[in-house]
Amino acid sequence: MRVLVVEDDRALGLFLQKGLRLEGHEVDWVGDGEAALEQAAVNPPDLMVLDLGLPRRDGVEVLEALRGRFAGTSVLVLTGRSELEERIKCLNLGADDLLMKPFSFHELTARCRALLRRAEKFADPVLRFGTVEMNRMDRSVSHQGVAVELTAKEFALLEYLLRRRGNCCTRGELLTEVWQMSPDTGTNVVDVYVNYLRKKLAAAVPDAGPGTDSVIETVRGSGYRLRDARKPVVSIHKPAPMQFALGA
Repeated sequence: MRVLVVEDDRALGLFLQKGLRLEGHEVDWVGDGEAALEQAAVNPPDLMVLDLGLPRRDGVEVLEALRGRFAGTSVLVLTGRSELEERIKCLNLGADDLLMKPFSFHELTARCRALLRRAEKFADPVLRFGTVEMNRMDRSVSHQGVAVELTAKEFALLEYLLRRRGNCCTRGELLTEVWQMSPDTGTNVVDVYVNYLRKKLAAAVPDAGPGTDSVIETVRGSGYRLRDARKPVVSIHKPAPMQFALGA
């Protein structure tokens, strides 16, 4: 899952980022409350690990700002504050769990997994982005309302792209998350399956006009992302260089 660690202690923040990445999660770290809200707005996390004692905006203020805005984000609060009233306030503001400092990293990861299981249990089974829709309950996919038949691995790849909602997914990330392979594995399996998906999605709407084969965009030098096919592709044309005739 996508995790945002919000911790002003740099050493602890980097430790949590590294440890959670080793657990297989995509992890960002920021050091203050204002940056947490900015990062969450750009790339909403599945889980926010939130310290309370933060500069710029206190953790309680971050919880208040998050309330009602990020329904898909679970919040695990880290706190050294022992007051019962403070912990109750955090839970009432929308925190899903609290962990007292100092804590065991193993306990933190166990709580993260529990929050993920809870979130998946109540998650909407339907994923949508642009003209692509996936129902994870009956394992069906449609593009512009037309059913698309996918293999199990094609389905898993498209599901991951849909969950990223137009954000770039690197080849290494897809190898790790979809194929459970090392990101350094020398294989073109990602490119092959992206090509399979492109062809099947394009074949579902053969009369839709140009651009239907680019529902999955290549991000040069990085990876792939979904494109909303309802929006036109913007092409940037560089002006031709000016030519000057030199006099004899």
